[in-house]
Amino acid sequence: MSRPEVALIVGGGQGISASCAKLFVREGMQVAVAARTPNKPALTALEKDYGVLTFACDASDPDAVAQLFETVNTQLGPPTLVVHNIDGRNPEIFRKTITEADPNHVLSTIMNSTFSAFLVGQQAARWMLDNPMTPTGRGTILFTNASAALKGFALSGAFAAASQGKAGLAQSMARELMPQGIHVVTVPIDAAIGVPQADGSRAHWLAGTTDDDNMADPDRIAEAYWYLHRQHKSTWSHELVVRPWVEQW
Repeated sequence: MSRPEVALIVGGGQGISASCAKLFVREGMQVAVAARTPNKPALTALEKDYGVLTFACDASDPDAVAQLFETVNTQLGPPTLVVHNIDGRNPEIFRKTITEADPNHVLSTIMNSTFSAFLVGQQAARWMLDNPMTPTGRGTILFTNASAALKGFALSGAFAAASQGKAGLAQSMARELMPQGIHVVTVPIDAAIGVPQADGSRAHWLAGTTDDDNMADPDRIAEAYWYLHRQHKSTWSHELVVRPWVEQW
């Protein structure tokens, strides 16, 4: 009997990461989730209810990322699906003008977003290149991104730089790795994400409560990620922009 596929999600929370972990498990994968604080309630629930393995990892630390992949390989096997799901935005840089933005907060945003994406993508590629070729390739590397990857908004210089850097990284990796059988995808999410709440509603910390699906549903985002991972290598997508039906763009 062949071993189940392995998925690694880097950046854990109750939104996209939790939805992806649940769906990937339902689809028969063994799933690991890494986060700076793996004992947060959303992740402990994944461990208890879905058998997901959780690991502590600072994704901006090269040694920590390398060790994470070694550990996942030892405990589960080499990954065939890796999701980098880290926004990277330092709260202190949010809605700051270019003249008042603290350079240290700008640097931490780039380190936590673009640089961590590089580290995770680098390790994913190293492990996947040894995977056998299948009709869907050797593996999939997915980068969650934001609308800032497509356009730089006012009061968002650091985040735009980080997001567009991450998009450029993904594009370069795709051109290098796709001919070698590794599917590299960037997914700009042009929306607030309505995270499930205890009362059954969905809400965003800034945009409020969802109304008539006006915010992105993390469960539907997870379905899009699964679709991308299962694409036949003759018809790979590189960029999939996700936005609600009412979003202005």
